Amino acid sequence: MSETFIAQEILGIQQAGIPYRIVSLRHPTDKKRHPVHERITAEIDYLPEYVYQEPMRVFRGWLKARKMPGYRRARNIWWQDYRRDRTPNRARRFAQALVMAAELPDDITRIYAHFLHTPASVARYTAMMRGLPWCCSAHAKDIYTSEDWDMREKLADMDWLVTCTKANVDHLQKLADDPAKVNLLYHGLDFSRFPEDFPDRMPRDGRDPEHPVTILSVGRLVGKKGYDDLLRALADLPKDLHWRFVHIGGGNGDKYKSLATDLGISDHCDWQGPRDQKEVIAGCQSADLFVLASRVEQDGDRDGLP
Repeated sequence: MSETFIAQEILGIQQAGIPYRIVSLRHPTDKKRHPVHERITAEIDYLPEYVYQEPMRVFRGWLKARKMPGYRRARNIWWQDYRRDRTPNRARRFAQALVMAAELPDDITRIYAHFLHTPASVARYTAMMRGLPWCCSAHAKDIYTSEDWDMREKLADMDWLVTCTKANVDHLQKLADDPAKVNLLYHGLDFSRFPEDFPDRMPRDGRDPEHPVTILSVGRLVGKKGYDDLLRALADLPKDLHWRFVHIGGGNGDKYKSLATDLGISDHCDWQGPRDQKEVIAGCQSADLFVLASRVEQDGDRDGLP
């Protein structure tokens, strides 16, 4: 639900007539879908999320992958990575790469990964086994919470990388063996989804209790979105101002609802949960203000385009 920019890019590839298929590291958990998802017609391969869930599939993947010319190099690179990052996550990525290398159709000519952390690890190991070129799109958390050695070595192996901000480009070019590999590519928007006309209604200034100012925010309920900062700011609004805060987005909202109660503003807050694009656009049309309090977390996580 939250990564509509990727769905839009996939649709753009489809509209350009480029044959493709989607390989997913996880199964979907969202109960809603955006309209753009309905237009994507590609085949989708779901890799085992955890080895214990599909051990025989992983074993069959290993039996086939170990005969590939690039298997030994991929295994050695993974072992080198694992010694520096001894986590179950790193082990799972090699298992997923075994399955992906074994099951990809023979007509695949390139692997393209969204996100420079775990998806790029699977892409890298798979590409080595299959002897394929690969490339990547990097965004925010994947850049600023990854180790420099991991990003540096991936950049050395891939053909090229695109990322969505100049700050990201500057950061990654310092790590790349060839800075020309790192390219700035802003996310595109399909403006045909958006209505041209705004609703015809009187402006709201907070004086009329029957027509409170509507303050909208759209984002996941995670630390880097700064919703605790935002709630504290809303609590500082003048007591004689009439307002309503509407939040759209997924995540665990219990602590934010509790904070709103502690601040005495819970009656002003409307937590709507995940909504599809049509509902988000309608929410934007009915609001007076849009707010987002993005911040950089202690581990470096941040929004790519806050």
